[in-house]
Parts: sequence; structure tokens; C-alpha cells
Amino acid sequence: MYWSQMGNPRQLFNGFLMLLLVMAVAKGEPTDDKQALLDFISKVPHGRRMNWNANSSACTWVGVICNGNKDRIWEVRLPGVGLFGQIPSGTLGRLTELRVLSLRSNLLSGPLPSDLANAKALRSIYLQHNKLSGPLPPFLSQWGRLNRLDLSFNRFNGSIPFALNNLTHLSGLLLQNNSLSGSIPNLNIPNLTSFNVANNELNGSIPRSLQKFPTADFEGNAGLCGVPLTLCKSFFPSPSPSPSASATPRRSKKSKLSTGVVVAIIVGAVAVLFVLLACLFLCCVKKRRGESATEKPQKDERTTVEKGGPSKEEYMGSAQEAERNKLVFFEGSQYTFDLEDLLRASAEVLGKGSVGTAYKAVLEDGTTVVVKRLKDVAANRKDFEQQMELVGRIRHRNLVPLRAFYYSKDEKLLVYDYMPTGSLSALLHGSRGSGRTPLDWDTRMRIALGAARGISHIHEEGGGKFTHGNIKSSNVLLTTDLDGCVSDFGLVPLFSAAAAANRIAGYRAPEVIETRKVTQKSDVYSFGVLLLELLTGKAPNQASLNDEGIDLPRWVQSVVREEWTAEVFDVELMRYQNIEEEMVQLLQIAMACVAAVPDQRPRMQDVVKMIEDMRQFETDDGNRQSSDDKSKESNGQTPPQQATPEARTPSAITP
Repeated sequence: MYWSQMGNPRQLFNGFLMLLLVMAVAKGEPTDDKQALLDFISKVPHGRRMNWNANSSACTWVGVICNGNKDRIWEVRLPGVGLFGQIPSGTLGRLTELRVLSLRSNLLSGPLPSDLANAKALRSIYLQHNKLSGPLPPFLSQWGRLNRLDLSFNRFNGSIPFALNNLTHLSGLLLQNNSLSGSIPNLNIPNLTSFNVANNELNGSIPRSLQKFPTADFEGNAGLCGVPLTLCKSFFPSPSPSPSASATPRRSKKSKLSTGVVVAIIVGAVAVLFVLLACLFLCCVKKRRGESATEKPQKDERTTVEKGGPSKEEYMGSAQEAERNKLVFFEGSQYTFDLEDLLRASAEVLGKGSVGTAYKAVLEDGTTVVVKRLKDVAANRKDFEQQMELVGRIRHRNLVPLRAFYYSKDEKLLVYDYMPTGSLSALLHGSRGSGRTPLDWDTRMRIALGAARGISHIHEEGGGKFTHGNIKSSNVLLTTDLDGCVSDFGLVPLFSAAAAANRIAGYRAPEVIETRKVTQKSDVYSFGVLLLELLTGKAPNQASLNDEGIDLPRWVQSVVREEWTAEVFDVELMRYQNIEEEMVQLLQIAMACVAAVPDQRPRMQDVVKMIEDMRQFETDDGNRQSSDDKSKESNGQTPPQQATPEARTPSAITP
């Protein structure tokens, strides 16, 4: 009776097997990845019909390969299928287990979507022969397992990121036939066997680590030089030669002597020997005759000494002058090059500032330094050397150290370490718009604290009388960990008072314009403007929305006064949650620093303490929750918050 109600046992068993099979197939279907590809193909126009049936398994689609369990998509290969338009965000970036992406030989354009950084499992990327554009995105360096990257024959511009060194597994990097500019970074990638940057707009010298590749990999870059191309010429004008150098005769080139010349030399030598023997014979004859003419020879001998070469004192003076016309290195410097090596180095202009021009110099041994060529220096040699000795002794983790200097009548050079990450100005203001990775709040706070510590250390030197005098975002350089390091400090005494006030006072305090005197309080004002720059995302000369040239502190004060405090902050910061209170606190510190009356401004030591107290920074390792971590703790359900009501009132800020 029971079996008659339930059916035949064999039928039940077969039905059970079918159920298990259906469950296995359902379990093996890459549902999320499948939907990501459907979204991709629906948003990207294409010439050929893909025949991707939503009712069939994605693992059976043309150009799609899954893993062994059929639960994740590993490869997407769609070469030459007529794809055109931009790669939409929120599609391919969802394929977090994707190994191979091949979209070569299509008509894709625009920048790479930022969420493609989520596909961290990528091994190979083939995007050549498209119309992709924009700068190479920073997230390229996040694909730590990447083995091959082919972006050739596109329209990418900007520089080649130094962060590509993070791709330690990379064996092929193909960037030819784009519009890339700037210098080639020193890429020390151990497994790199294929490299090509031909037909771009690159300049500078080829790093030693890449000189093993053939000439064809670098051709088509008019400003590129070095092995395997033509040798680089120095960008630096040669300083005045030292006396010893000018007196040194040049050696003539060696050449083979003909037989006639050799015979002439022998005949001449025999004639000279005969004359010497004759003179010796005459002297012996005179001595035997007892001629007393000893005084005259003594006089002649004395005359010969007086007409001879330079005296010992002249030799010493010449040697001392030659020694003075050399690079002077400071204690602890690991550099071993000399002035001649520096003059032979290939170089490119990094920027022209108020104190001079900065060059990136790559020496023949691969050493890279920054050389600053000063202009309009008013200090004499003694004062210049004394000031440089003082600057060279100042050491701090948040200061760019001065490694060497050179002084001559025509040239004054300073040598610094090269910081490949660049300046805060470039990171904060460069390439704003689509495809840009915003500077997050944690990084801005780290840079602000580092710069504050560096300036505070400067103020503590020299009995508390030392100043920077040229604080601005382009003089805050960044380490690879994005810590702020202050450069160009201690140069004010080298220039006249008028030049110092008008040209190198950085973000000038009001009293500097009147007194033409830089003080520690004016440094505090300049640092306050720097904080406002970090908070607003605006450069001081672009403070107003209509570019009328209103200075940044006045613009912020006017906005706060109208109860629009939240409108002050950089729109790129609004994506981060739980940072509104910290932004308001930092704004309060900045406004205190830019007080109109110098005595009302805090000391830099107090500014450092206030920033440290804001979020309890760790002095050494910086371990603390980031703003992104805080966002995750809110379960990701809360939309980005706007500024708190307190932040919108002028009571939160004292203008």
C-alpha cells in the first residue's frame, strides 16, 4: 500500500539522481559573473552578434572560459568583435576571479574604469589596438599577480607610473604607439623580458635597468637618450673652470710615427748629445786654466730659479682654488660622484620655481638625484657656505636632506635626494576629472602631519631663529608611503631682502608684504594656507569659483561667514564617511594659523600637537582605523553623510 502511494522505487531513485544533478549544475553556474558579463555586453555596442543566451550557462558562451568547478569565470577573450565606446564601470570590475582579459583589436575608447582595480586576480591583459585614452591609471600597480600587460596602439597619455615596480611577476610590458610623456621610471622588475615604449613622447635618459632591451623598443621618442640610443647630453651649463683645470694641457691623440720622423728624432738626439759633450769639454778647459768667474755663474743660476715655474705658495693657492670649485658633500651622504660626473649626467627639467630650476639628473652609474640651479643669489662665497653648512646639518624624517652644494662665480648648485612620488601639488591638483584616483582623507592627514613635524623641527634649529620662508604645496614632496617631506628650507638668507619677500615667501603672510621680513610666525601662516589647500582642494591662486584671484584664507572666511561651512570642503572628500568632525577640527586649526595678527597664531610645535590629538596618530607605524574602515563598520548601508549641522554654522569656525 505504501509503495503504491509513493510510486515505483526505481522511479523515485532516478528522480533523486536528477534532483542531485540539477542541484550540482545550479551550484556550478557562475551567477554573479554571468550577470556582470550580461551587463557589459548590453552597455557596449558591438558589431558581431555574441549569441550570449541568458538561459544557458555562461561557461558555454563564446569567448568565456570558467574554472574547473564552473562557478567562476576565469577568462574573457573577445578580440576583434567590433566592440566600441567606453568600458562601463560596474561590469568587468565585478569579475574578481578573472585571470585573462583580452579585448584587443576593437574600437574601445575613453579611460579604463576605476572599478577594474577589483579584478586583482588578473594575470594577462590584452587591450592593444583600441582607442583607449587618458593617463595610465594608478590601480595598475594593484594587480600584483599580473604577468603581461599590453596597452600598445592606443591613445594613453601622461607619465609611466613608478608604482609599476610593484608588479614583481610582470614579464611583458608593452606601451608602444601611445602619447605617453615624461621620463621612464627606473623599473627594476626581475622577470621583465619584454618591454616596448616606442613611438611615444618620452624624454630623459633610459634607466640602466632597461638598457638591456633593443633600440627598436625605444625609437620614436625624440627626447629619449642613453643606451641603447645615442648618449645623453648634459642639460647643465658648465661652471667656470678651475685654474688647475685650465692650466692642464690636453694630451694629443696617439698616432703612429713614420720612418722619416723616427730617423729625424735619432739625428736630433745625436746632435744634442754632441753639443752637450762640447759644452762639458769647454767647462773642463776653463777650470784647468784657473779662470775665476764663479760669481757670474752663481748669478745666472739665481736668475734661472727666479724665472722658473710657480713657487710653492702659488701651487698651494691654485690647489686651494681648485678644491673650492668642487662639490661639497655633507657627512652621511652615500653619493660618490664628483662635479664632472654631474655635468655629464643626462637631465630633465622638473620645474622652474621662485629660487631657480630643478633638474632630475641620472648619472652614468644609474644614480638619480635632483639638482637645483639657483638664480640671483646675493650671498658671497663665505656667507653661502656658512648657510649651506647650517642647512646640511638639519636632519629629520619629514625633511628632504641637502646632500651637497657647489659654489662658483657663475653657478650655485644644490643636490637633493630624488623623490619619485612627486609633490603634494601634483598629487592634489593633477588630472582632476574622470579617471582620477582622489586623494583620500587619511592620506591628506598623514601629509599634513608630516609637513607640520618637518617645519616644527626647522623652527627648533638655530636657537629657535631658523625659518623656512617658502612653504607651499610644490615644496612638500612625498615618500613612497605618501608621507609629507618639506624641501627648499633655509634658502631665504641667500637672497636680498626684497627678493626674499617678493619671490620666495611661499604663501605670504600679510606682514611679509609690508616688512619684507620672513619669520616663524609667517611660516605658520603659510602652513595654514597649506592646510586650507588640503581641505578645499583648491590652489591658493584659484581660491574663488570665478577665478578672480581672491586669496584662499579670505575665500574660506567669506564662505564660513555666510554659514556655508560644508561648501568649503573638497567634493572628493564627500565620498568618505565619519570624517566630518575631523575636517571641521582641521579647518579650525588652519584658520588659527592664518590669523591676521602674527601674535595670535600658534607655534608650529602647538600645531603638531593639535593635529596629533585629533586622531591619536601613532608616531612610528601610524596604525589606526582608516575612514574606509569606519565606513565598513556601518555595514555599508548608510549613504555618504553630509557635513554635520554644527559644521554648517559659523559657530563651528572662528573666521
